[in-house]
Amino acid sequence: MKLAFSTLGVPGLPMADVLRLATAHGYHGVELRAHPEEPVHTGLAPAERTEVAAEFKEAGIEILSVAGYSKVAAPGEDEAVIAEIRALLALARDLGAPYIRVFPGGSPDQTPEEADATAARRLGTAAEYAADLGVRILLETHDSHRTGADAMRILGLVGHRQVGALWDVMHTWLGGEQPAESYAALSPHLGYVQVKDIASAEDTTPLLLGEGILPLADCVEILSRHSWDGWLCWEYEKRWYEKAAPLPDLLTPGRAHLSRLLNDSA
Repeated sequence: MKLAFSTLGVPGLPMADVLRLATAHGYHGVELRAHPEEPVHTGLAPAERTEVAAEFKEAGIEILSVAGYSKVAAPGEDEAVIAEIRALLALARDLGAPYIRVFPGGSPDQTPEEADATAARRLGTAAEYAADLGVRILLETHDSHRTGADAMRILGLVGHRQVGALWDVMHTWLGGEQPAESYAALSPHLGYVQVKDIASAEDTTPLLLGEGILPLADCVEILSRHSWDGWLCWEYEKRWYEKAAPLPDLLTPGRAHLSRLLNDSA
């Protein structure tokens, strides 16, 4: 498995500095948070996109994914959501990223069936654009659909190879799902896995990998047992927890912990 980290852990950091961190601490790739407050977002001009792609290529670091914030199950008109996804797909294509990330984003005002159908309809439409651009849309286990079983209610309706799953191990755990259950549900559609660690269900402040209670060892063991050879991406949510320790200081011990888990499960 290859290792990446998300720029959510280094909010606003210039790409040159992100690449220096990845290189210095032994990571193979980076998940780019796509937001106007970040250096990379859908408003980048063509020349800026070319420059970012060239920087990564020169550094020998892969862009794993463009992590957007489209909410595919949210109430409202389809057009705005699909346009947002198309913009993310174009950005990923221009940067050479194989994936974009979207959220479910269902509302309590919807029935589960309404949310599932809304998300599936939009993803099915967006999948055609994704196929043309050679980029895959990944639905993250998050918010209204935080377990693998929840996500599969949508993915089963879509049934398109360009739409898959992003397994956020914290959300499936918070949803009461065991790693084996999450993997069984998501494996036919799995793009990559987001790892992290927290103190408890009540305190989700990000911690160094291995210092919290999330079942990371079980997740890695299951992936290894099934010969899954994709990406593990450390999503350290520094942007939402300003008092959390700085990510750069943790990158080497975090990588070392993942490497130990991989060796132990080999």
